[in-house]
Amino acid sequence: MNLFIFGLGYSCRHFLDHFAGDYANISATVRDATRDSTRPDCETLSFGPDHADPGIAERLAKADLLLVSVPPSLAGDPVLATFGDAIKASRVRRIVYLSTVGVYGDHGGQWIDETTPVAPSPGRRAARATAESDWIALAGERTSILRLAGIYGPGRNALLNLRAGTARRIVKPEQVFNRIHVADIAGAITAAFAHETTGIWNVCDDEPAPPQDVVTFAASLMGIAPPPEIDFANAGLSDMARSFYAESKKVSNARMKNELGVKLAYPTYIEGLNSIASS
Repeated sequence: MNLFIFGLGYSCRHFLDHFAGDYANISATVRDATRDSTRPDCETLSFGPDHADPGIAERLAKADLLLVSVPPSLAGDPVLATFGDAIKASRVRRIVYLSTVGVYGDHGGQWIDETTPVAPSPGRRAARATAESDWIALAGERTSILRLAGIYGPGRNALLNLRAGTARRIVKPEQVFNRIHVADIAGAITAAFAHETTGIWNVCDDEPAPPQDVVTFAASLMGIAPPPEIDFANAGLSDMARSFYAESKKVSNARMKNELGVKLAYPTYIEGLNSIASS
């Protein structure tokens, strides 16, 4: 079984950490093959806004499975723009596209699931929703969409932020969101590849929670006092950070569990941060 990955980033690298042994050949794109770290189980090829390694087309033609994590720009999806025709004509039998629960927009802290209409805010989230539609239009019978919650894990977590002095406990009333440990993303990807049908699944934990609670718990694991609470209105956030706090929702993962059979290793941030702290 040959696997091709567009975008060997944080989540896809952890997927290979768990499941690279399932594949005979693995190729993946990186922004700069001369600069980005390589790994012995995966051939890397350069792909960016203004360049594409000629070897990509050859590897893509031999792929059985395709994993896509390259985000769209406001101008569209770069993978589809460059390789859409080749993917449509390829022998790839299953495509897993990594999206975000941000496509649902704001729901005032209420519960949502995959039947909730997509209603993203303008900008990056709207571009992601358009990319989902474009992938389904290209190869809907082969394409599964995984909508990921806030990603954390080794190398990317509240414990590291506290150690670096960058963690902040910003409080906005009724603000909640889900998270997902990168190891559980890996499990969802392999389940989606193996599932008999394609679909759209939310990939998130069991417990949406206020962001300040996560920082407080991480500080307790480290035996230190958490940073002081900061009112959202006085936090002086950038436009991008403010857009993050503009959306509040509780995302159900029931379909992921019931249809894909995913059993979360880290059902809440408590188990996830405990594991990271003890490793």
